[in-house]
Amino acid sequence: MNIFYGTMTSKGQTTVPAEVRDMLQLKPGDKIRYVVRNGEIVIKAKNKRAVDLAGILHRPGMQAMTLAEMDEIVGDAIAEHAMGPK
Repeated sequence: MNIFYGTMTSKGQTTVPAEVRDMLQLKPGDKIRYVVRNGEIVIKAKNKRAVDLAGILHRPGMQAMTLAEMDEIVGDAIAEHAMGPK
C-alpha cells in the first residue's frame, strides 16, 4: 500500500500528488469520484466513458479491458443518466 499526502486550501481545493496522477493515468480535465464508505474516502479516476467500450473486444492489437473496468464504466454511465442533464 502506498500513502500520499496533500494539503487542502481554504477554498477546499487540493492537488492530486504527481505519483497518484501517474498511477491513475489522470490528465487535465479528467473527473475523479469521491466515494465515502464507513468514514473513509475512496478516490477513483473517472477517465473512461461508456462509449470507450465500443468495439473493444474486436479491435486487433488493442488491449482488452477487464470485466471490473467495464463494470465500473457502465455503472458510471448509469449514474450519470440517472442524474439527468447537466
